[in-house]
Amino acid sequence: MKAEKNQKQEEPNLPVKTKIQREIIAWFWVGLAFLLINGTIGQARVIPSGSMENTLLIGDHLIMSRIGYDAGVPFTNWHVPLWRTPKRQQVIIFKPPFAPDQPDYVKRVIGLPGDTVDLRDGAVWVNGKKLIEKYTIGTSEPAPIGSAPPGYTDMKFPYRVPDNCYFAMGDNRGNSYDSRFWGCVPRNDIIGTPVMIYMSLNVSPEAWEPGQIRERFFAYANALLHPGIVRWKRIFHTF
Repeated sequence: MKAEKNQKQEEPNLPVKTKIQREIIAWFWVGLAFLLINGTIGQARVIPSGSMENTLLIGDHLIMSRIGYDAGVPFTNWHVPLWRTPKRQQVIIFKPPFAPDQPDYVKRVIGLPGDTVDLRDGAVWVNGKKLIEKYTIGTSEPAPIGSAPPGYTDMKFPYRVPDNCYFAMGDNRGNSYDSRFWGCVPRNDIIGTPVMIYMSLNVSPEAWEPGQIRERFFAYANALLHPGIVRWKRIFHTF
């Protein structure tokens, strides 16, 4: 007891330099813990487009789980794929293979490695069987001829998904830039899967585009002043 009292009495008398050093060390460990959690367990994402409507809406804020899928250094492109593989019709988050520097994409896995995917009669067929999809908007049609990104050729169906690759499509089939345009998603590009919607704001889509910091700030401020723009029923929705 005496030792504890003496220690408490000594701490206020520590030099300012020592106090600053202790503060820096404490914040260093806090920052390191944040980076480890953010890089290996979970991250946040905002939906900027309507390609996954009505499963995900513009302005939905997601918590993404990276557990088993990917580990990396936050705010960099460095990452290491892990052991888990997605299941059919699971929603995934990945780096677009044709432009890895662009923001991450969110789509649904349709074809697994070795599957044969076909698009006909406005529906998706996998290995000769029509895929039941109650989550889609619109018909499932091939991409228009000539719409492949530079360096890619137009997709032809039936399409056999290569090994270690996944065929992914958006739920809003008439408004989704997906595997119909540029091919399959390599497993190494998949970084996680959404776990929960923690916030959803019905504001201008421009607020969620890359680099729109000012618009995003005003969107959050507007939500505080006008709670009606918050989609309360979507908060805490899990996947």
